[in-house]
Formats: sequence, structure tokens, C-alpha cells
Amino acid sequence: MKHPEKWRDTEDPYSLPYKNFSLLEVIGYPHAGNDVFQVKGIYEQREIEAYVKVARQLGADIENEINTINAINCELAPLIIDYDEEKKHFCVSVAKQGERLSIIVGDNSNHTSLDYLYEYGQTLAKLHAQEGTFSDVKDRRFFHIPEKQYFLELDIEFVYDYLISNQPQTINECFCHGDFHYANILWQEKHISAILDFELSGWGNKEFDIAWALILRPGQKFMNTEREISLFMEGYLSIGKCNWDNVKYYMVLIYSYFYRIGRDDATYQSYIKSVFLNYCTT
Repeated sequence: MKHPEKWRDTEDPYSLPYKNFSLLEVIGYPHAGNDVFQVKGIYEQREIEAYVKVARQLGADIENEINTINAINCELAPLIIDYDEEKKHFCVSVAKQGERLSIIVGDNSNHTSLDYLYEYGQTLAKLHAQEGTFSDVKDRRFFHIPEKQYFLELDIEFVYDYLISNQPQTINECFCHGDFHYANILWQEKHISAILDFELSGWGNKEFDIAWALILRPGQKFMNTEREISLFMEGYLSIGKCNWDNVKYYMVLIYSYFYRIGRDDATYQSYIKSVFLNYCTT
């Protein structure tokens, strides 16, 4: 397996104040908002593969990730084995085996994704059923409708009108992962082997969490057909319940941001426009 090479300046992982882990070698630099290092090291007198995450981006919440993983009953979450005294700066987790769906399906010309999406949705429903006491999810810009001028500049004023007129009257709350999309899910032998990155997790809006999982990201080759979205939702509904109208609403809200994020990709923008026309005018 080829590991990502260094792609930006990072903090020196060898300088971190490890207590339970001894770093031997950095073998990869996964793309992430924070500094993440794929490494080999010694833990409990044996060599293991692990990931070291170091807070870099504004809003990084290492402490929330550590506390959440320790609180939930989820064998798919990584085992955290080391962190700094304040749980603010870094953590080390044992590597989980598996690949991201983006790698598995490639260009998805054979619709390989259809073999995976039912379990994908079902797994999110299982997470949403977690019981316990959790902090509220942190506020994010994606939760809020941009100003009208934003939509006027993008020539999608009808999307603003839809969002203003159709705001959900109730919010269904549950434990939310906060960032449940393909880059944070690993698969092995057609089954999910790991759920990563719990920094944004907490008590929050169920339907928004579902919508976040269903959004097509720039460059993504799956989750761009009604059949794929339906399979994900069939999996979710096999275990959980949700309000589909609210899910669609939050998809439109999130896509109103991604429409600008993906503005350099005409095909991607065209896809989002088709979602707007489908969800906002029916």
C-alpha cells in the first residue's frame, strides 16, 4: 500500500511528549485539516502501526475526540493509546485496517458503490442510537443560511427562498458523528472496518448528520445517483428513523456552500444545480 508523501510543513511528530508510545518512523502524511501522521512505533513492548493527530486547524478538538471514543460503545472507533496531559494538542490511535470507498470504487464505472451503501447508511443509524451524556456539537457555518447577497452573487436566489420558507419546525436530536463521510470510513471485505475522526461529534441534529453523509464532495465518484442515495437511506431506515424532508432541506443548505467551494468544476456545479432544481422546486 502506497502511503501519502509529505505535502506541507507540519509540526515535528518526534518532538511530542509521548507517555505510552515511542515513535519509530513516519510512513505517511494523510491529507487532513490537522497534521496527521501515519507511523510505526512501540506500544506495550511491541511494534504497531498508528496515527498521530496534532491540532492545527482552528476548531480542532482533540479532547472531544478522546472523550467521545472513550464514552461510546463502538468497536469500529479507533483505540486511543496516548495524548498530552491537557488532551488539547495531540493524540495517538492504533491504526485500523481498511481502505476508503473512494479508493475501492475508483471511477465507479461499474457502479461498485451499490454493494456498500446499504451498510453505510445502516452504520450511521447504529451510531445515532448511541446512549450516554455528550456535549452539544459545536456550531458550524454549515448550520446557518448565508445572507441573501451570497445567493444573488451565485445566481441561485431561488435556493435562498426555499431555505427561508422551508426551515424545519422541529429538530430531532441524537448522538451525531459530525463528519460521517467517505474519507472517515474504512472498509475491508465489503464491510466497514473503522469509523475515524470524532472531533465534531456530540449531541446534535440527526437529519443534518445524515445530509452531511449524503453530500457529493468535489472529485467524489459515488453518491451522485438517486439509487445510491436510496440504498443509503434504506440501510439507515432498517434500524433508525428520520424525517426525509428535513434531510433534503439540510442537503440543500450544505450544497449552498459547496456550490461555491466547487466553483472551479463546472460538472460538479452542474450536479449541485440539478439537486437544487429537484429539491427546491418540487
